[in-house]
Amino acid sequence: MPNLDTRASAARRLRLFAATSASLAALVLALPAQATDGYFLNGVGAKAKGMGGVAIAMPQDALSIASNPAAATMLESRVDLGVEIFVPDRGATISGNGAGLNGTYSGNGANPFILPEFGYVRALTDSVSIGLTINGNGGMNTQYDANPFASFGATGPAGVDLKQVFISPTVAVELADGHSLGLSPILLVQGFRATGIQPFTAASSAPTRFTNQGTDWAFGGGFRAGYLGQLAPGLAIGAFYQSRIEAQEFDKYAGLFAQGGGFDVPESYGAGISVQPAPGVLLGVDVKRIEYSEVQSVGNPLAPLFGGVPFGAQGGPGFGWRDITVFKIGGSVAASDRLTLRAGYGRSGNPVPASETFLNILAPGVVQDHFTIGATLDLGGGKEVTAYGMRAPRNEVAGAGSIPAPYGGGEADVYLAETSVGIAFGWTL
Repeated sequence: MPNLDTRASAARRLRLFAATSASLAALVLALPAQATDGYFLNGVGAKAKGMGGVAIAMPQDALSIASNPAAATMLESRVDLGVEIFVPDRGATISGNGAGLNGTYSGNGANPFILPEFGYVRALTDSVSIGLTINGNGGMNTQYDANPFASFGATGPAGVDLKQVFISPTVAVELADGHSLGLSPILLVQGFRATGIQPFTAASSAPTRFTNQGTDWAFGGGFRAGYLGQLAPGLAIGAFYQSRIEAQEFDKYAGLFAQGGGFDVPESYGAGISVQPAPGVLLGVDVKRIEYSEVQSVGNPLAPLFGGVPFGAQGGPGFGWRDITVFKIGGSVAASDRLTLRAGYGRSGNPVPASETFLNILAPGVVQDHFTIGATLDLGGGKEVTAYGMRAPRNEVAGAGSIPAPYGGGEADVYLAETSVGIAFGWTL
């Protein structure tokens, strides 16, 4: 019969785990999210972030299961808790406009952002493992204290704040030696706020639910499935598929987003490979696809507005984002028994066409190159600390036929650059 003290200790640990998870979820939801692959994160977990985001076939910590659920069987039972300081530099320049919008505008009214993440994995048997991750999926934030639309009569700062959080329990099974499948149901919690775009309410199907309505919250659900296989010593492949996340409408912004406030998370999928060419050296490559165009509020162009379809309607105007492919490459080397060094590079497609930059003044998710470094120090006793840094150099998209004639014509050029640093603590159980 189990010892009562042991059972009490296990119960205390369970309560502490539940309380920690709930507190972290609340903290993630309270903070504006940012992203780099369009509005998706360029990586999840401190070790992956130090390697350009590579993770699909390279499980290194508990948060790896957010990239590939099958990774749970390849990890020790462990907990990882991290935090990132994120500083984006975003803005726009308007020129040749006949309605008085010309000027250079900074969207940096809100900076920096602090983004936590949490991962847990536990082996139940030799072939079955479970886990939980809580992390920001992505988002976008702009705040133009000098409102680019002031000449149209807009008042107050202009901008948007989108934040998305995934809460993903996971189960993975090793079906054969070195070959695993995993599944993660996904609970989405997302919030959105828009301010300072009052002049465009005249083109809305619901003008009173277009801007300055505070933060609206919505929930959704979907799933992520993955495979991870060890083909030979030092050689692994992996793949994942993440379904479209069906979400509730943003009712407060039913006059802004197509389909009465619809804002689902688009499907994504990808594959990766990792190799160990020498002892202590690990290399990996990931390829990922994000189908932004399948979500009307994101993928529809502005053009339907001038065909008589207002904002908020079925088939209504959106941000005009196109689908993108993302490539990531990274590596690590054991510098000593206690220190591991990492570096990586990621290249993502630009989702914003030159013809759609006008509305994307509010959401200039256009960075493409990501350079990263990282390191892990083994503290002993199953504990470790990992740090990383990321720089995404400024990328600009120059508008081409971007401002429609009814809004004065001319061009809107948008830009974005990003810098982040983070630290995470991990310990085996």
